[in-house]
Amino acid sequence: MMKTLFLQPPSFDGFDGGAGSRYQAKREIKSFWYPTWLAQPAAMVEGSRLIDAPPARMGMEPILEDVRNRDLVIMHTSTPSFASDVRVAQMLKDANPAVKIGMVGAKVAVQPEESLLNAPPVDFVARNEFDYTIKEIAEGRDWKDVDGITWRDPDGKIISNRDRAMIEDMDSLPFVTEVYKRDLKIEDYFIGYLMHPYISIYTGRGCKSRCTFCLWPQTVGGHHYRTRSPEHVAAEIRLAKQYFPQVKEFFFDDDTFTDDLPRAEAIAKELGKLGVTWSCNAKANVPRKTLEVLKANGLRLLLVGYESGNQQILHNIKKGMRVEVAREFTKNCHELGIKIHGTFILGLPGETKETIQETIKFATEINPHTLQVSLAAPYPGTFLHKQATENGWLDASNAELIDENGVQIAPLHYPHLSHTEIFNSVEDFYRKFYFRAPKIASILNEMVRSPQMMKRRLREGVEFFQFLRERRAA
Repeated sequence: MMKTLFLQPPSFDGFDGGAGSRYQAKREIKSFWYPTWLAQPAAMVEGSRLIDAPPARMGMEPILEDVRNRDLVIMHTSTPSFASDVRVAQMLKDANPAVKIGMVGAKVAVQPEESLLNAPPVDFVARNEFDYTIKEIAEGRDWKDVDGITWRDPDGKIISNRDRAMIEDMDSLPFVTEVYKRDLKIEDYFIGYLMHPYISIYTGRGCKSRCTFCLWPQTVGGHHYRTRSPEHVAAEIRLAKQYFPQVKEFFFDDDTFTDDLPRAEAIAKELGKLGVTWSCNAKANVPRKTLEVLKANGLRLLLVGYESGNQQILHNIKKGMRVEVAREFTKNCHELGIKIHGTFILGLPGETKETIQETIKFATEINPHTLQVSLAAPYPGTFLHKQATENGWLDASNAELIDENGVQIAPLHYPHLSHTEIFNSVEDFYRKFYFRAPKIASILNEMVRSPQMMKRRLREGVEFFQFLRERRAA
């Protein structure tokens, strides 16, 4: 077995795109997701190590020291971080010219040849789902026999092997919790809307929805929801409780955990037996009966992608959601005591000044506990990217998606709506949502009830205003 390092490289301050997070930019409040996509193959390669540099606040010196004794490095990359990651790869090669370097992630999955051409120190990229791909390479298999890679031969020729079949038996994968215990400090991982410390895992991959902007189902996970059994999930949570008794909440980062309602209820009942608090991603169409089962078995919060309050925009992005259904769902959550972190996107196809205000009004009316507002990001490999390129909504000067500090830019523009108007609407959204008297009162009441929450909200407030200052500077 090759001595293998799995690496989420140092990046801009606050980079949190090392896991299934679809928001590979600096957030309004600093947060870090678990590097689950790297932890999974790391659990399959004996003697490996996982370094997640951004949350560990680790610079290059200890990484370069480690790589001198490695045969293989697997780096997670993304479209926003790619140029920086290539520079890191060159530093690794300079420190150990014999080391083989592979890249994984959605960026190289959809642009394998282009990525290799723009990354001279990288020896191969793994396309799509890469767990067994990396395992086979670490075992020393001849690269010409490894499905799912694009690689350089000794003469520098770029070769693409056949695609790897998707994993159907998800219970065959080992627990990532073992790698978390071995290599990570869980207190380094923080998300404002989750209790701290938290742990995030996947219970399945893929998403039935066809949202045109969503990166992972269109590049790595696919649209078939492949799942672990409720018993397998419960076994890992039981182990995680043993390893990390300090954990206050478990988060299931499946693209849409509620895609399979009977299974979601079955997992909830297993979690209820364990007495844990948990949260997950959900679509805004979960029926009340299911919500009741989830809530009765430890569900605390749902992360819900509303995206827009305008029905035509939801049709344009193939969201498969009706505004009135989302309203009823949110009303049910409020009545049942389930908190919601709502996510919205501005600048999607069909956006106008009027639809932006319509979405802001919708958000204030349904009133999720917290929210985040993103700018439409046309990642390569998505239908939105193809659509934006063909229609002239995306130009080269705005195609990087983030600035040099990691702050998201507004890459799309329309004849009736400029980059600047879309960009500035994010701050308007936050101001109109959070600076309402009822919302301010609810936040103050929450802070008064808990000194710990007061400290947390004050810190988040400082980070939020710092973020706004950086956006204005951008």
